[in-house]
Amino acid sequence: MKTTFHIAVLPGDGIGIDVTAEAVRVLRAVEKKLGTFSLTMTTHESGAICYQRSGSDLPAETLDACRQADAVLLGAMGHPDIRKPDGTELTPQVTLRIALDLYAGVRPCKLYAGARTPLVTVKPGEIDFIILREQTEGLFASLQAGIVLGDQVATDTLVMTRRGIERICEFAFRLAADLGPRGANSAAKQRPLVTCVDKANIFKSYAFFRKVFDEVAAKHPTIAKQHAYIDAQALHLVQRPQRFDVIVTENMFGDILSDLGAGLIGGMGMAPSADIGDHHAVFQPAHGTAPDIAGKGIANPIAAILSAGMMLDWLGKRKSNSDLVRGGALIEQAVAAVLADGKTLPVDQGGKATTHEVGIAIARQVQD
Repeated sequence: MKTTFHIAVLPGDGIGIDVTAEAVRVLRAVEKKLGTFSLTMTTHESGAICYQRSGSDLPAETLDACRQADAVLLGAMGHPDIRKPDGTELTPQVTLRIALDLYAGVRPCKLYAGARTPLVTVKPGEIDFIILREQTEGLFASLQAGIVLGDQVATDTLVMTRRGIERICEFAFRLAADLGPRGANSAAKQRPLVTCVDKANIFKSYAFFRKVFDEVAAKHPTIAKQHAYIDAQALHLVQRPQRFDVIVTENMFGDILSDLGAGLIGGMGMAPSADIGDHHAVFQPAHGTAPDIAGKGIANPIAAILSAGMMLDWLGKRKSNSDLVRGGALIEQAVAAVLADGKTLPVDQGGKATTHEVGIAIARQVQD
């Protein structure tokens, strides 16, 4: 008998709807190819359009469905023209992270053959690192809690706790241990490397982050560690991205570095992500809703498809199901093959293939 897993699907807004459809297509191809498990995928409302219609960007029934699901597949949420009364954009995906305690933002940055990079001296396979972003504290702790005084002064508070730092750093070292030295990095290092990114020379909060990081690192002597200030790290990612395996940092710094990392591997359409906690996980492309191109068939679905592969891998390891893990690997292999072939490249990678055509090509590659 097949084992059934329940996936809550939140397409959201804009191109989130377009790319999620292709991620679901590829998941169905994997399900059919392996034939050993079943995915029950149910779609739920959320996002800016939902807010405009109902007054809620993350309805209670949607949040409950996410809590009950084995995993959540999310498209993208928000719209620059649909805002809350205080002028800020709607961010239900951030609310979801807090509600489900998804403290680990996992942002793989891998350069595939066939993908564009602005780094002319870097070859495919030479960029293969993961940015790990703490997602429940840091500067984002001021979400909906900042203060504006007399229309003259505005403040937001950066918050870090020992518990929050310890668990994201533990996650980083476990992740590095699972990865080992990889790809282009393995020749240069005998041990996987975790890099702590902070601004410890200026701010006490970041000095505290570094102190706790070092305490956690001492418990993992087989893993190499180093420190970098955020400004220097931005430079290092451009000049020598081959050096890094796992990069762990505070919420806002991680938010910025994730987009920089995406730029190195072909853009946001190539950047998958996972938001992981101890009991729940959400998988989504790192890009936004891009309402200006929504429905035009030119959005790159690869980030969403790779996120679906990450979902199968995470779920398989959590449920001790090797076929799910295999399914996740099949998706990445199919993406790599389609990109390397070059016949069905998305528009942002210099091709002419539509969103739909890219999804079909990857699904067929999975089946073949």
